[in-house]
Amino acid sequence: MQAVLDTIIDSKQRDTRLMWALCVASVVVYINLYLMQGMLPLIAEHFSVSGSRATLILSVTSFSLAFSLLIYAVVSDRIGRHRPIVVSLWLLAMSNLLLIWAPDFNGLIWVRLLQGVLLAAVPAIAMAYFKEQLSPSTMLKAAGIYIMANSIGGIAGRLLGGVMSQFLSWQESMWLLFLVTLAGVALTSYLLPSGADANAVSHLQSEAKSPSNRVRLLQDFHGFSHHLTDPQMRLVYAIGGLTFMMMVNQFSFIQLHLMAAPYEWSRFQATLIFLCYSSGTIASYFTAKWLVRFGQHKLYQWSWCLMLCGSLLTLFDTTLTICVGFLMTACGFFLTHSCCNSFVAMRASRDRAKATSLYLCCYYLGAAIGGPYLMMFWHGAAWQGVVMGSLTLLALIALGITRLHYHQMQNRRVLV
Repeated sequence: MQAVLDTIIDSKQRDTRLMWALCVASVVVYINLYLMQGMLPLIAEHFSVSGSRATLILSVTSFSLAFSLLIYAVVSDRIGRHRPIVVSLWLLAMSNLLLIWAPDFNGLIWVRLLQGVLLAAVPAIAMAYFKEQLSPSTMLKAAGIYIMANSIGGIAGRLLGGVMSQFLSWQESMWLLFLVTLAGVALTSYLLPSGADANAVSHLQSEAKSPSNRVRLLQDFHGFSHHLTDPQMRLVYAIGGLTFMMMVNQFSFIQLHLMAAPYEWSRFQATLIFLCYSSGTIASYFTAKWLVRFGQHKLYQWSWCLMLCGSLLTLFDTTLTICVGFLMTACGFFLTHSCCNSFVAMRASRDRAKATSLYLCCYYLGAAIGGPYLMMFWHGAAWQGVVMGSLTLLALIALGITRLHYHQMQNRRVLV
């Protein structure tokens, strides 16, 4: 009896350690991903580039991260979840040393391109890791805490970047980032249970008996193509990508707007706009309940209206209307993102990791494309131009939502 109790206690402790390890890893990843967004003014000054060109830093990182997600989805199926996470995090910490001595803006671009590859491991693998190792009830709790960790890491990274930009030099900022990352990676490595990925051993053994690697590659290809040939999946991937394309880059350009006349906010004050993310964090907490009560299509419609009204409200160009507008936009974005996530999870009856990685690939690819896209409007008409470019994206999002609803109604008629 005592042996059974000890086993249960050990299992709970292992589950708890796994949950908190991946949450700490998530905070580390999103601090490293979004810290540069809060440092755009310092980057522009230190590397002698325009503020709008400095926004490319976020785009290149998102670009390499997007495609690396697909690679990690396959690699982790081959060798297990534990090793890719630990190795990529330690390499991420070491790569921050390269940022300290980046010779020019082009050198910085190349380092951030590399870091995008390393940052992809945790978001690509975490949910599959939870699903394999935790019971269904614990999995739901872990997923909720993990999503909160994503949000906390994103907000903390941007605000930390703002503080660094205001009070530290480039080299001092990068040394601090290195130390923060190193501490987070060390804590993650300590917390991750060493035996949690034992299934990787049996997986490798079964792979060794497979006819050939070519067969495995074909299976991976068919797994991805299965979801890409689904018209509803394609629409959800597009909706998520277009929404993130607009929202995350709006937050980049509004900093430049707030630091110019007549506002002339300091570097740190400009990053406080990222606190508007909090409305989205709160909204995402209630999304599951609202999906059950109102349905997916209604939430898509409401979130689209929030993003439209929020973007238009900023055109009144006062501190109050800008802050309220971004609170509305962030709320609408997180509602859309949560709806897309839940749809992909429910729609995918097979190759779920690949379905999720495809969605996240489109999601971050949208962020990468959005920077150069909105930059054209920024050069043409400053913030008013960014809103104009956002309205074009919102029109495409509305078309995607309408088409998705049409396909769903057609399926229901066929079933009836």
